[in-house]
Amino acid sequence: MEKHRRKFFAQLAGLTGMAAVPLSAHAGASKVQDVRLSQKNGYSRLVFDLDEPISHKLFSLHNPERVVIDLKNTRLMNMTALEDLHNKQLRGIRTGVRNVTDLRVVLDLSSKARPRSFLLKPSGKNGHRLVIDLHQPSEKTQVVSKKAKKLRDVMVAIDPGHGGKDPGASGRLGTREKDVTLQIARKLQREISKQPGMSAALIRSSDRFMHLRERIKRAHELKADLMISVHADSFPDKRARGASVYALSVGGASSESARLLAEKENKVEKLFGNVSLDDKDEVVKQVLLDLSLTGTIQSSLDIGDEILHELKRVGRVHKKKVQQAGFAVLKAPNIPAILLETAFISNPKEERKLRSPAHQAKMAKAILRGVSDYFARKAPPGTWLSQTNKSYVIKHGDTLAEISQKFKTPVSHIRSRNALHNDRLKVGQRLYIPLS
Repeated sequence: MEKHRRKFFAQLAGLTGMAAVPLSAHAGASKVQDVRLSQKNGYSRLVFDLDEPISHKLFSLHNPERVVIDLKNTRLMNMTALEDLHNKQLRGIRTGVRNVTDLRVVLDLSSKARPRSFLLKPSGKNGHRLVIDLHQPSEKTQVVSKKAKKLRDVMVAIDPGHGGKDPGASGRLGTREKDVTLQIARKLQREISKQPGMSAALIRSSDRFMHLRERIKRAHELKADLMISVHADSFPDKRARGASVYALSVGGASSESARLLAEKENKVEKLFGNVSLDDKDEVVKQVLLDLSLTGTIQSSLDIGDEILHELKRVGRVHKKKVQQAGFAVLKAPNIPAILLETAFISNPKEERKLRSPAHQAKMAKAILRGVSDYFARKAPPGTWLSQTNKSYVIKHGDTLAEISQKFKTPVSHIRSRNALHNDRLKVGQRLYIPLS
C-alpha cells in the first residue's frame, strides 16, 4: 500500500528517473552548476547557479506541502549538491525530468510557504542565478487575504438600445439599430469581462422589448458602477456621420420631468429644471431623461471624455466634446451613465461599418480603453481596482515582466490597474501595484 502511495505522488509531481533521458536531449541545454541554501530573516533562500539565463515556472502543491520549479531545457550537473540541502523549513529536494528536456525540482516542505522567484544577472564573481525564496505566511498576510476576499469587481451595465417591437432607426441596406447595438454590446461585454477586476452585464441580452424603467431597474439590480446605453444615430441628411457621447446638464424643473419623477414611486423630489430638448429626437429624449435618474453629472462627463478620446482613434466623431442635454440633475443618484451614439446608421458608409464585425470589435475595444482609463483613476471604493499595495517609479531598462516578478503580481493586473494598453513604459512613470 505504501509503495503504491509513493508511486502515485511521484507521478503527480511528474518525476521520472534522470537516467531515462537520452543524451541527445541534453544537447544545447542550460546547466545548473550548483545549488546553495541559506537562512535569511524568517525565510529560506535557494540559489541556483546557472551558465545562462533560463525560463522557469513556479507553483505550490498541498497535502503534503511542496513547491515545484520547472526549468526549461535544463539539466543538473551535480546531483550530490542536493543531498545536504535541508533545514527546519525545507525537508529535502527531489529532481526529475519533465517533457524529456526540462528539469523539475520538487521542494518538500515541513509547512506551508509563499514561494517567490527571480533571476539575477552576473555580478562580480557570480554568474547568472535563479533565486527561490520561501516565506512563511504571516498573520498580517492572512488579514490582507481576508480583506481581499471581500473586494469586488467594477461592474459595467451595458444597455443595447431598442429591441423587440422597437427596431430603432434603419439604414438603406435594411440594417436595424436594435441588431447592431446588441452586437456591439455583446462584444463590449466580452472585452470588459476579460479585464482583471472588471465585470460587465447586458441589460438586454436578446431581441426583446424593454421599457426604460426596466432598464434602469436592471442596472440597479446589478449594482452597476457605470451604465452605457448603446445606440446608432439617424438624421435626415445622409451626410451626417461620426460617433457622439451624451451626458447630462444642469437646468430648471418642468412638468414633463415632474410627471416622470412621480412615477418613480414618489421616492425622489424635484430633480429637473426647465427642459429644452427640441434639438433631440424622441428616443434620445426618453433615454437621457431616464439616465438622469441613475447618473452623476461630473462622473458621466469624465467617463464620456475618456471614451470619446478613444473613439477618435478608430473613426470620425460627430462632436469633439461630450454633448449635454438641456436638463439637469440636482440630486445625483448613484450610477454614472452615458448615452453612446456609435455612428449614423442613416449614412450609407457608416451603415456598412456598423454591419462589420471587425469594426464592431474596434468600437468595443475603444470603449473598453476609455472605461479602463477612467476606473484606473477613479475606481469605486471596495473594488479590486481601488486597492493598491504600493507604487513603483519606472527606471531605465525596466519591463512589465520584471516588475510583475518583483511584486509577484500578474502583468495583466498591473495593466488593468494602470490602464496600460501596451507594454511601453516611460522612465519616471509611476505604476500602482494592485493586490495580487
